[in-house]
Amino acid sequence: MDDQVKCPVMHGSLTSAGKSNLDWWPNSLNLDILHQQDRKTNPYTDAFNYREAVQKIDVQALKKDLTDLMTESQPWWPADWGHYGGLMIRMAWHAAGSYRVSDGRGGAGSGDQRFAPLNSWPDNTNLDKARRLLWPIKKKYGNSLSWADLFILAGNVAYESMGFKTFGFSFGREDIWHPEKDPYWGAEEEWLAPSTNEENSRYGDTRESLENPLAAVMMGLIYVNPEGVDGNPDPLKTAQDMRVTFARMAMNDEETVALTAGGHTVGKAHGNGDAANQGPAPEGAGLEEQGFGWTITKTRGIGRDTVTSGIEGAWTGEPTKWDNGYFDILFKHEWKLVKSPAGAWQYEPVEIAEEDMPVDVEDPSIRRMPMMTDADMALKVDPEYRKISERFRDDQAYFEDVFARAWFKLTHRDMGPKSRYIGPEVPDEDLIWQDPIPAGKSDYDVAAVKARVADAGLSAVDRINTAWDSARTFRNSDKRGGANGARIRLAPQNEWVGNEPERLSKVLAAYETISADTGVSIADLIVLGGNMGIEEAIKAAGHDVEVPFAPGRGDASAEQTDAESFEWLEPQADGFRNFAKADFMVEPEEMLLDRAQLMNLTAPEMTVLIGGMRVLGTNYKGSEHGVFTDRVGQLTTDFFVNLTDMNYRWVPKGRNHYEIVDRATDKARWTATRADLVFGSNSVLRSYAEFYAQDDNQERFVRDFVAAWTKVMNADRFDLA
Repeated sequence: MDDQVKCPVMHGSLTSAGKSNLDWWPNSLNLDILHQQDRKTNPYTDAFNYREAVQKIDVQALKKDLTDLMTESQPWWPADWGHYGGLMIRMAWHAAGSYRVSDGRGGAGSGDQRFAPLNSWPDNTNLDKARRLLWPIKKKYGNSLSWADLFILAGNVAYESMGFKTFGFSFGREDIWHPEKDPYWGAEEEWLAPSTNEENSRYGDTRESLENPLAAVMMGLIYVNPEGVDGNPDPLKTAQDMRVTFARMAMNDEETVALTAGGHTVGKAHGNGDAANQGPAPEGAGLEEQGFGWTITKTRGIGRDTVTSGIEGAWTGEPTKWDNGYFDILFKHEWKLVKSPAGAWQYEPVEIAEEDMPVDVEDPSIRRMPMMTDADMALKVDPEYRKISERFRDDQAYFEDVFARAWFKLTHRDMGPKSRYIGPEVPDEDLIWQDPIPAGKSDYDVAAVKARVADAGLSAVDRINTAWDSARTFRNSDKRGGANGARIRLAPQNEWVGNEPERLSKVLAAYETISADTGVSIADLIVLGGNMGIEEAIKAAGHDVEVPFAPGRGDASAEQTDAESFEWLEPQADGFRNFAKADFMVEPEEMLLDRAQLMNLTAPEMTVLIGGMRVLGTNYKGSEHGVFTDRVGQLTTDFFVNLTDMNYRWVPKGRNHYEIVDRATDKARWTATRADLVFGSNSVLRSYAEFYAQDDNQERFVRDFVAAWTKVMNADRFDLA
């Protein structure tokens, strides 16, 4: 008997033998993005609180353990010059460097470098070794120390052990336990696909038109190609790539130069061998590799013979010491293009004294040629980068300060506001990219303030929409946005088309008067007014359910707001209000799903909010699409009841326009968009719609809507956690 043919085990989940639903129906809406990190994947119980556990760590003992590890070279992966600092810094850098400001996704906040695809990206080659070197420390501190925190702390300690003073560090990153489904890393079907391949390109007409929300220039890279654009050396072109990709990480020119130079002041690149001898990346390696990847068996493959990027050599003469050697050597020498032993383009000095050359990583009696990448040469060739580099060269203290702050920003950007920071090394200084918000008043008579709002002459819809538009900016990806701070009243948010500036200014004017009289923040008034509108709609529907309200929000000032950075939070579409800024190629239901995931909503929460918002009449500019009710303004289940009523049929009238037609009279009853009808067409979403359409779930719907609404309003209230 052929065991493989007759095996009684279903292999569809284990191999590629069985097709998934998406293989059979590729155009079906995939809701997995809302279900990732399901409770079942997490080994901790509900009682475990990482933010409490990590505060019990002896931080100094932990840092001593990490400092000791830096120079405890292991024979299975020996440290360059007996110091793992360069490797640990690269691991931390690449964990944090996947962050992009466009949607807040990526970054080091969840420890996802442990999982595919990041654990097997070409740019992350051999970082599996860094993580394994850290395992004894993770094992020792256990539940009290997440991998995510450990990755970044290891980078900090690496710098400190080589003589650099870091700006600070915060604990508080919680691990995930399953690969993330949300980041879109690009549409390419191969790693490192050149942009000249139109089918694989992530660019439009120019190098500046990098596809949103992407930040890296190629699939599988963290930043730019170190050999040059598409592997073709040209420092000026590479400078442009750097400027675009670092801006997508919210970094300016000075921060870009500082990070490049600071990262290359220590450590080395590895390309002393044939990359073709490398085995598969971790996700494709054999079972016996036990999660390792890129194993070289034909040759030695470790120490001086390591192959990682393919580029070979150190940037400075003393690669385990923090100094100004990087700028000294960059400007002191002329450079020529050469090929590394692995065949990668790099630069080496035309002429250099032997004493200025770094020693071999294993034998200090041997001197090796230093090198520069195309990105390094860009700092010398690009006029703006050169000005900054020369200032850093001439003022070491200034360079160290800029780099320390840029490194801190790089490694903490996705953690959200400073109120979420934990530990003894949290800096006192408030930084604008942390979106600081002053404390708000909380000890006031909420009932009295509600009376003032009720007398302000604002409609329920205006109040609800203002609250929603203020809160919907929250991104769980990097904990930015939300109603706290009332930044909806500041540039650029007060002019966003989706916020209906004319309506917004009317509502804000009323709230400003009340705030001036009572001392209550406008942020609190915005949420309170929205809650009151919901309560009025609940009462009109015949129910008695209170909407919870937590006072204490503050109002941010323009000086506390990085307007340029906040531009990225503008909603291009919001299916909850049936809004789209343009006719996008992406289907409305896909954009709705993306927004729901960024807002940290589940599929049932997304469903109940859509159903409620439609019957409340909160569509953008009063559109009637999806308002399947004759009782607009009452919080009823009419959206779901009429959506699932087979007395109607659904007739397409345009790409995103449908009519709901009465089968008996053949007359149009309502209109709808794809963001409405997907709740009847998608089998999973329809199951939720049918649940709320049941006769016995009317009050359940109201209570679920209130819970989901409150979650949105309080998403950025980290003080309530």
